[in-house]
Amino acid sequence: MAVEDERETPPRVVAQLGTPSLRGVARLVTIVAAIAGALYLLWLTRDVLKILLIAVFTATALGPLVDVAQKARLPRAWAILAVYLACALAVAGIGALIVPSIQTQVVRLSHDAQAKVGALRTDPSVRRYDSRYHITEKVQAQLRALPSQAGKAAGPLRDVTVGAFGFISDLIAVLSIAFLLLLHGERYSRAVLASLPAPSAARWQRLAPQIYRSVSGYVIGNLAISVIAGVSAWLAMTALGVPFAVPLALAVAFFDLIQMVGATLGSILVALVALLVSPLTAVLWLLFSFLYQQLENYVIQPVVYRRVVQVSALATIIAILVGASLLGLLGVLLAIPAAAAIQLVVTDRRARP
Repeated sequence: MAVEDERETPPRVVAQLGTPSLRGVARLVTIVAAIAGALYLLWLTRDVLKILLIAVFTATALGPLVDVAQKARLPRAWAILAVYLACALAVAGIGALIVPSIQTQVVRLSHDAQAKVGALRTDPSVRRYDSRYHITEKVQAQLRALPSQAGKAAGPLRDVTVGAFGFISDLIAVLSIAFLLLLHGERYSRAVLASLPAPSAARWQRLAPQIYRSVSGYVIGNLAISVIAGVSAWLAMTALGVPFAVPLALAVAFFDLIQMVGATLGSILVALVALLVSPLTAVLWLLFSFLYQQLENYVIQPVVYRRVVQVSALATIIAILVGASLLGLLGVLLAIPAAAAIQLVVTDRRARP
């Protein structure tokens, strides 16, 4: 019976909240104030943090190119300067060769499209609806404004390149920080690891090379795939007789940098221009675009990204949305490398708690 009574009446636990001490309250207030101050400091220095983030990304992207240049028995500093010079010459050369052609073809696109839209009124059915809703008049007004809007179309590209830095001084700051990271990256890494506890230092010493290879491989691979997409689009448009092939191919290459939706946006843009030639041309372009996307997804990307951590589709969408909300288009481009790095950290923590 005694055993049954003990089982039926579990011991009572009484919890009492004592009166908080003045020291405890002061400590809590200090912690909250320190966290609020740190967050406010991060907010005030958000532009500096953005520059630092872009510099780290630039150094990671250019690291493999610097390693290749250093194999030509160049000192590390001269190899970095050689890569910088090659990038500057490439940008200047592309601008000198293509920008004048783009401006000319955009003006021609505006004039030709206005003529095509005006010719639609020869159809009685189109003319009846157009007289009621004034569709062709509104479309022609937008097309007349197209050449003046060509400069604004470069806004997203500026966000990714110089515009992301704001001013030329910020660009110099980014290149300077990236130069130091490329030159003394190993020394900085050792200093950071030395300040960490032994288990954390061992973990990051193991993870850092993997993250570097993954991010740099993704950036270079994404650029290479975009170039392939742009060249393939230019060849297809030239064969189909689609006008303005050069600027449209550049647009396809630029949109292809954006994962998930970029290739579709580029294809739709070209299809709208191909309609000016004929509906059959637009259908043939869409067919080519579909076949190329299958080739890119199942052949080109696996070959280019064979050493890069693969991020799931759901994680890709979430990363793109978060990156877009934080840094705009630049955040979209940085989202996948960041997601790959986080995935490596999580995988390593699961494997070695």
